[in-house]
Amino acid sequence: MSPFLAALLGLLAAATAPPAELYFEQATLTSTDGKPGGPGVHSRVWCSGKRMRLEAGDAPAGPAFVLRLDTGKAYRLDPEQKVAVVIDVERLRARSQMDLSMAGDLMGGAENGRVRTAALGTPKTIAGQPCHGYRITAPSVVMDLYVTEAIPVGVDAFADFLEWSGASQSLGALLSEIRQLPGFPMQTRSRITVLGQVHETSSTITRILVGPQPKTQFEVPPDYRLVPETPAP
Repeated sequence: MSPFLAALLGLLAAATAPPAELYFEQATLTSTDGKPGGPGVHSRVWCSGKRMRLEAGDAPAGPAFVLRLDTGKAYRLDPEQKVAVVIDVERLRARSQMDLSMAGDLMGGAENGRVRTAALGTPKTIAGQPCHGYRITAPSVVMDLYVTEAIPVGVDAFADFLEWSGASQSLGALLSEIRQLPGFPMQTRSRITVLGQVHETSSTITRILVGPQPKTQFEVPPDYRLVPETPAP
């Protein structure tokens, strides 16, 4: 799963309070049949309306991806070379929709009536926020989500990203169940069974700040050189 897709999936559930402006840090771990898939990935995400910025890693001011749905543009920023690669937004959208469609097929969450939600009994405190847990079960996936109602951010604020990425169409009934949860997701753990193997992904928000974000986070610095994206074979 790409870091961008992981960030989008981290925004799938919340209460009802648009628009969203927030910053959060997220740690993601994967495993197959109980064996770790690596050291994990740390991400930083800024959101402001139809604008999103994603940075991977623990070092600040590193390479970044900026998506501007308000202008129909996307950039990959390289601070070391002071270069902004202009991304083909339609190609990116097609790839995102393909990835989500595949994820939806694997999760078996597209058909209504085959997805169920149950409350988990033990609450948690995650990144200083009180959270309640829920388990969503579909034919091939089990998702445990811990959500908080202390964060005044609603899923409607991310509707543009969900529609653009294809999540609303590809995840079907699974997404419908997630969107009904009473709060913002602070931790998500999914277990998907594919060809007899159990693949687990756990994402936990370690820090979150809600409020206006600097406009410069979503812009190409004036001293950067714009270069076109080189299409992959």
